[in-house]
Amino acid sequence: MAKTSSIEKNKKRAALAQQYAAKRAALKATVKNQDAPIEERFKASLKLAELPRNSAKVRIRNRCEVSGRPRGYYRKLKMSRIALRQLGNLGQIPGLVKSSW
Repeated sequence: MAKTSSIEKNKKRAALAQQYAAKRAALKATVKNQDAPIEERFKASLKLAELPRNSAKVRIRNRCEVSGRPRGYYRKLKMSRIALRQLGNLGQIPGLVKSSW
């Protein structure tokens, strides 16, 4: 059995989260609805627990598009600080100028 990389796992989680987003949102709304009977809310919470764990949006990790690094991530650029510095030094990021003082 081949070992899957953390990048592939994260892509799979993102796909699952997108697939189950509507169902998860509907069940959460039912659980949070105070007007609904307690039995119905409890059933909805059980169904929510039955969904795949990786279909939750919070399980998706922000990762660098270039290197897959999870730390030091710039959301706006979708890359890590290290990849940003490397590509910036090569002049491959428009508008980025190396600053020195």
